[in-house]
Amino acid sequence: MALSSFTPTEGFVADPYMDLEAYDPAADLLTLNLGPQHPSTHGVFRILLHLDGETIIKAVPYPGYLHRGVEKLCEKLAYVQITPIVDKNDYVSPMNNEQAVCMAFEKMLKVEVPARAQYLRTIVSELTRIQSHLLWLGTFCIDLGGALGGGSSIFLYCFRERELILGLFEALTGCRFHYNTHTIGGNRHDIPEGWARKVRLTVDHIEGRISEYETLLDHPILLKRTQGVGTLDGELAMELGITGPNLRASGVDFDLRRDSPYHIYDQLNVNVAVEKGGDCYARYRVRVREMQESIRLVKELIDNVPQGPLSGYKPVRVPGQAKVKAGTRAYACIETPRGELGTYVVGGGNNKGACPYRLKIRPPSLHAVSCLPYILPTHNMSDAIAILGSLDPIMGEVDR
Repeated sequence: MALSSFTPTEGFVADPYMDLEAYDPAADLLTLNLGPQHPSTHGVFRILLHLDGETIIKAVPYPGYLHRGVEKLCEKLAYVQITPIVDKNDYVSPMNNEQAVCMAFEKMLKVEVPARAQYLRTIVSELTRIQSHLLWLGTFCIDLGGALGGGSSIFLYCFRERELILGLFEALTGCRFHYNTHTIGGNRHDIPEGWARKVRLTVDHIEGRISEYETLLDHPILLKRTQGVGTLDGELAMELGITGPNLRASGVDFDLRRDSPYHIYDQLNVNVAVEKGGDCYARYRVRVREMQESIRLVKELIDNVPQGPLSGYKPVRVPGQAKVKAGTRAYACIETPRGELGTYVVGGGNNKGACPYRLKIRPPSLHAVSCLPYILPTHNMSDAIAILGSLDPIMGEVDR
């Protein structure tokens, strides 16, 4: 009998706390380390899999291989020095990291961000969502199998379009990846001449390409590998603190841009993408629809950016310029491509209050991988790759 024909003991229910000694296997029990060096773990991440034949009966995630002490490092730096540090957390969406910490600092310092900077932050946030989902889609299709689109075609197509957005960011900030463009009170870099036109041409082009992706991915391999695989119940997702596309794919209609708007989102009609399947396919559909919605929002915003100042805070002359009294605290959160990214900060730290006393980051990817012990059991090894990829975790923000 082939190993793949074995199934767990009848009546088996996934239990993250299952005692393996009490389990009666249908085949040989095998313990397998998936990662931390495996390319499909999307970073240095290890999952200890316990298999009955080829069927997973227990999964134990082990994060921490990319821990760099970011939060503690931020407590040793002045507020104005922290932005380039957090760029590397969610390294696929660096501007979102900057925006989250700056919004928390602005709340503590009671700094008002000018309308022009709010528009610019919102535009780059939506462009970031598009390029992040493009990267996810390309790598996810590689996870599912090379036959999708003929080898790595989808991967290369997605990266081709993503490069166009990185080109826009380079024209705006001078950098292609770690930008250090948000600052307390606004932005460092104003919109250069001709940039708005390039943005319109880029999103128009990508909009047409996304339709091509959908046609190409209406494919039996993708459907077989994703439908009914890795189903996450909406109630469990909320219990685990999961947000973003992973939550909305489980039927929970929640998006910070609409339900707790910041900057100018209260002036926009954000159509939130929600799917009810809760499986890998539903997570794929949510992200594709989000790209289409982000394109619509960028088109609406780019022609309406108001004139005016780009920062509501005084120019920074020395690192210790911004000081906060002890005990002052604030929390700010935004909707990133992976969900709610929050920054909780307590003032009154070193250098007479020029550094945070405590800084805590709420990373959506950490909550996303917390569901793996619940949704991996009863699936096989190849499904584990698809399920992990469908969650779109970034290990830089998981471990920090």
